Amino acid sequence: MTTQRLFLWLVFSLASAASQADIFRPAYLEMQQLDDHHYMVLWRVPALPDRRRLAASIIWPDKVVQVDETRAALRNNSWEGRYSIRAADGLIDREVEIQGILGGATDVIVRIQRLDGSTQLERLAPANPRFVVTASPGPGEVAWAYFILGVEHILGGIDHLLFVLALLLLVRSLRRLVLTITAFTMAHSITLICATLGWISLPGPPVEAVIALSIVFVAAEVIHEQQGRASLTAQAPWIVAFAFGLLHGLGFAGALEEVGLPETAIAMALLMFNVGVEAGQLLFVAVMVLLASFLVRFTPLSFPALSRAISYVIGSVAAFWTIERVAAFVG
Repeated sequence: MTTQRLFLWLVFSLASAASQADIFRPAYLEMQQLDDHHYMVLWRVPALPDRRRLAASIIWPDKVVQVDETRAALRNNSWEGRYSIRAADGLIDREVEIQGILGGATDVIVRIQRLDGSTQLERLAPANPRFVVTASPGPGEVAWAYFILGVEHILGGIDHLLFVLALLLLVRSLRRLVLTITAFTMAHSITLICATLGWISLPGPPVEAVIALSIVFVAAEVIHEQQGRASLTAQAPWIVAFAFGLLHGLGFAGALEEVGLPETAIAMALLMFNVGVEAGQLLFVAVMVLLASFLVRFTPLSFPALSRAISYVIGSVAAFWTIERVAAFVG
């Protein structure tokens, strides 16, 4: 595979993943400890396009029994089941396994709320869908768990990455790159904090639709800039990055809201999640910049032609996504 084809393959892969993002939402397991032997369980798995439930199930350790009927409901394109369990020997230091995770294509986020207010947070990959219930963790373990969650969220948030990639196509200098990324970071950090702490609240589906629309807008601005049509976006991309970054921050907050924050370390968990998001974003930017620099320097590839092709791909997928998301909450 040539370098040019490799770069195009990466972009098309991001775009394809974006169009299928609803299928790859993580499953979610929440366990709230009631006493030494009882837990309230919430088990949420993404619904398939035809609204069927994924064949994913929890394998509890020995001497763990369900004590009431499962209360099931379909909410926000996910199947939820709520019930309580009794663990005769407790659950500390015991292993829980998840089976049938979307044919091995989706992760599982696990959150255990203990009696003392501390929280255990896990993200299970399809390759190893099991975890051990631990005693109360220290501050370092909580910080690391939310940092990793932030990194994984941004790297798995294909819509956010496509927006950043479209912005990068408008940047022509290091100074503009720094200003643009800084503006985007500041904006989504503001709304992430405000939304997570409950200071602002907007319905999720319209926010997700406007996020998709923001990608369409920036992709179109890249093409306009190449056609010589001056615009504020081309001259000062950091302004657009800040404006739309406020919306993207609400998207980040929606993901963090599903997981929740530990009652005993809210500030630290929020900070480390945000730091993780920024670390993942900077990693993505660095890889894209280095790859583009390599292509321009060592291959006969025309950057304007490649940039135009990438913009059309990003814009087309984002336009489809906008229509799909609007239809989901209007219909």
